[in-house]
Amino acid sequence: MALDDSWSGSREDAIPARFQNAAVVRPKFGRYRRLGLFRTMTDKALILARGLGTRMRKDDQSVTLSEAEARAAATGVKAMIPIDRPFLDYVLSALADAGYRKVCLVVAPDHEVIRRYYREESPPQRLTIDFAVQEVPRGTADAVAAGEAFADGDDILVVNSDNYYPLEALRQLRMVSGSAVALFEQEAMLRESNIAPERIKAFAVGLADEDGNLVRILEKPDEQTLASLPRPLWLSMNCWRFSSAIFEACRRISPSPRGEYEITDAVQYCIDRLGVRFRIVHVSRPVLDMTSRADIPAIKERLKGVQVQP
Repeated sequence: MALDDSWSGSREDAIPARFQNAAVVRPKFGRYRRLGLFRTMTDKALILARGLGTRMRKDDQSVTLSEAEARAAATGVKAMIPIDRPFLDYVLSALADAGYRKVCLVVAPDHEVIRRYYREESPPQRLTIDFAVQEVPRGTADAVAAGEAFADGDDILVVNSDNYYPLEALRQLRMVSGSAVALFEQEAMLRESNIAPERIKAFAVGLADEDGNLVRILEKPDEQTLASLPRPLWLSMNCWRFSSAIFEACRRISPSPRGEYEITDAVQYCIDRLGVRFRIVHVSRPVLDMTSRADIPAIKERLKGVQVQP
């Protein structure tokens, strides 16, 4: 039986191993209050689903898709690519498994297919779904800013709608105290992800101080820079836990050279100007990525047999 509405799984799954032998403190739930878990846990997740899907819309004659897959790919709404059911259902189910209960999808004004599916056709059983609209695709920080009302002062998880994250990462970010980022071991990504090695090797790398806090995210590092960094390399896949400070940072940063408001710039503003510490959660498990039509068959194979219950 679940301990409360925000827990999923067994009693042993719900509490980290290092706490499982702690003395029980009554009244009910006193044990967890004593450990401070209720003060640190969040049950809110913001999912960025506004992307234009340019690469997904591009035709690829080397890939054989079903009619339903091709039709969904043509819209560019990657979250709704059918893997027996929409890819986003897998993302939502993993969040529910990790103990999240409230989700907000950041969508475009015309993303009626997503709204209709989750409001009318297949409402989730374990999650409540809200929507926030990013009117114009002005970057990831602008998308996060659209979720400020949903956060309502609480810490939130922020993830992409086109990535399937390991349960370990989602659970740890739910439990950790304060702002944090999940970084993924490059070797694990190379071994087990569906992403092409040349893309993985170009991903942003997280740099840490001696206390395990994030110093910065190094975007598109060149080979010489990568060679100088200690191993293993830890990659950023846009999997964050944010406090309300992120919204001030999103408002204060300037556009990047490509004209967008980047979440990495907002994070750096938090670190440098607001004094926010971002703990690093190290994860030696892969992330799956739904970017182009070529990703669909590989992701279908890797998610085969996964039980889905959003």
